[in-house]
Amino acid sequence: MAVKIRLKRIGRHKHASYRIVVADSRSPRDGRFIQEIGIYQPVQEANTPALVRLDHEAAKKWLKVGAQPTDTVKNIFKKQGLYKEIREEKEEV
Repeated sequence: MAVKIRLKRIGRHKHASYRIVVADSRSPRDGRFIQEIGIYQPVQEANTPALVRLDHEAAKKWLKVGAQPTDTVKNIFKKQGLYKEIREEKEEV
């Protein structure tokens, strides 16, 4: 079973919010998922940055197991410094 870390769209029309979820790659975008690991709100109000809340430990666990993030989720992880944390953990071991 191929596991992906991707965005699940929630929110109303033209005011999208997303949940960052771990899901089977065969399930639909807004369908069943295995675990929710964060939220992403790209636009809250004018002139404010995007809101990201992420469970770093759960995300690291799924990446180590082999879950593949989508391009958008990969960019979110990079901005949150998740890949840097993983790289530092590998250097310590």
